Amino acid sequence: MIYVFDAYCGWCYGFGPQVAELDRDPGVSIRVLPGSLFSGARSGPIGDYPHIPAANARISAATGVRFGPAYQALLADGQVSMDSDDAARGLLALQAVAGHGRDVELARAMQEAFYLDGLSLSEAETYRRIAQRLGLPADDVEAAYAHPRTHAAARDRQAQVAALGVAAYPTLLARTPAGLAQVGNPTATADEIRAALRDQ
Repeated sequence: MIYVFDAYCGWCYGFGPQVAELDRDPGVSIRVLPGSLFSGARSGPIGDYPHIPAANARISAATGVRFGPAYQALLADGQVSMDSDDAARGLLALQAVAGHGRDVELARAMQEAFYLDGLSLSEAETYRRIAQRLGLPADDVEAAYAHPRTHAAARDRQAQVAALGVAAYPTLLARTPAGLAQVGNPTATADEIRAALRDQ
C-alpha cells in the first residue's frame, strides 16, 4: 500500500492511528510518500491560515486525536512557518537512516513532534529529537537532512505523488489487479479499510 500524507495536514494526524493499526497487520506493507500541502507560495506562517483552529476541533471530534499544549501555544503565536518541502526532506532523511519497514512510524513521529510537542519541521534539531526517540543515530539523520541528495529525493517523491494524481491528504492507495485504488477516507477506521481492501 501507499500512504500519501503531509506532515502539516491535520486530517493526516487524525488518520494516523488507523494507518498505524493497519501497518501492524501481518503481510501489510505501507510505503509513505510526502505531499505538498504547504509548498511554494502556500508555505508560510501558521497564522496566515485562520481556519486551522476550527479544523482542528473538527478533527478531534471525528477521530479522537488531541493537539498538545505546546502546539496550541505555537498556533496562538502564529509565527512558525509551515513548509511541506522541508517536512518532505525530513521524512526522506529519517527513511534513509531507518531503512525499510518503518515508514508509518516515522511519519507518525513527525506529526507528534509538531502537533503534540509544537516543534518546527523545518529545523534540523527536530529530526535529531525524533531520531533519539526512535533509537536512530541522530547525527546521521541530521546529516541526511542537510544533504543535497535528500533535497533531490524529496522533490522526486513529491513528483511521484503528483504523477499518481493525488491532490488531497490523507490518501491511502492499495495495489489491485486493475492498478492502484484509493481506499478509506480521513475518518475511516482500520476495520473499515480492511473491509474495503477485501472488496478490491
